[in-house]
Amino acid sequence: MYKGKKVVVVMPAYNAEKTVGITLNEVDPDLVDDIVLVDDHSTDNTAQTARDLGIKHVIRHDKNKGYGGNQKTCYHTALDLGADIIVMLHPDYQYTPLLIPAMVSIIGNDLYPVVFGSRILGKGALKGGMPVYKYIANRILTFTQNLLMNQKLGEYHTGYRAFSGKVLSSINFDRCSDDFVFDNEIIAQIFGKGFEVGEVTCPTKYFDEASSINLSRSITYGLGVLRVSFLYFLNRIGLIKWGLLK
Repeated sequence: MYKGKKVVVVMPAYNAEKTVGITLNEVDPDLVDDIVLVDDHSTDNTAQTARDLGIKHVIRHDKNKGYGGNQKTCYHTALDLGADIIVMLHPDYQYTPLLIPAMVSIIGNDLYPVVFGSRILGKGALKGGMPVYKYIANRILTFTQNLLMNQKLGEYHTGYRAFSGKVLSSINFDRCSDDFVFDNEIIAQIFGKGFEVGEVTCPTKYFDEASSINLSRSITYGLGVLRVSFLYFLNRIGLIKWGLLK
């Protein structure tokens, strides 16, 4: 609990058997009330490993539903558990759980209803091993998105996010894609409802076991991000009524 608010960490997992343990070791059990791990039909023993580590709420999809589909299960489960603050933490140890207290305190003290752990605010991205082409693409996409969405985020593409339960209950994230562009569609919904997003500097690590998408899927993702931002822009200036924001 944080100031009487229930804190739930959700872990969208895929083939995280080797890293879920070290990730869990840095989660503060005095702050986090529940942990939910959703195994998106991994080919390894992620789900059983999570259970063996003592994670009480482990869900395994009977087929792969995609990164966005995984998050939908995560958030619905957290809300069903009565979460006031939900932190999405990847169990691949790319992001440190040691930032959870900072992110929770920002939401718990009503400073911002959404908090992102940004790899770009400091120098952690390249230092942590982010490929140069991904860094450059991240900066170009974020610059374009800020223009189209009338925002000033340091990064739209981090996988480290925290939400108040009120935010996730106020948007229809089931309308979002089941693929990676889910992350940017839910941002559009958040801004569309008038919520603000705070950011904290986040170190990151790139290594063999850390999840990452290849160049082809990165290009598909980038085009999807631009589409989301452009549709948001057209909706914002009143030229269309975008169904995602209803």
